[in-house]
Amino acid sequence: VSRPAISPGASPLFLREDEIRRGIALLYFGYTSCPDVCPLDVDRNAAATEILEERGQSITPVFITVDPARDTPKVVGDFAEVMHPRMVGLTGSPEQVKAASQAYRTYYKAHPADESGEYLVDHSTFSYLVMPGEGVVDFFRREVRPEQMADSIGCFLDQS
Repeated sequence: VSRPAISPGASPLFLREDEIRRGIALLYFGYTSCPDVCPLDVDRNAAATEILEERGQSITPVFITVDPARDTPKVVGDFAEVMHPRMVGLTGSPEQVKAASQAYRTYYKAHPADESGEYLVDHSTFSYLVMPGEGVVDFFRREVRPEQMADSIGCFLDQS
């Protein structure tokens, strides 16, 4: 079953899982102005990607925003590029973000803005391993170290 994701660029479009990359993707839902959780989780995913690269294996790390109001295509693209050179940053309309989140059964909820207009977004913190034609084959909690992720992902790569 294909689950929608949202595409980068000025005109967001829905993509099928197998269009995210020709191989395995590691998806994370978060937001670029997250003060604590997202940078650590996305950095961990990038580190796992690098470990796999050192082993001669390849995945595509993907960051999907849950804050489309602030996370424009440029903001998400710049964030993804800083985190890992091959990371794909995805954004879209609020409806597209909601559809993608629901498809992967993630949770997010924006808090009311403070007097300066800033706000936090509560969200789930799983990373999803997605294989074309298979969908989600594994997920990783926050506590999983990059080496553990790379070992698990490597097993899927060896079998594909």
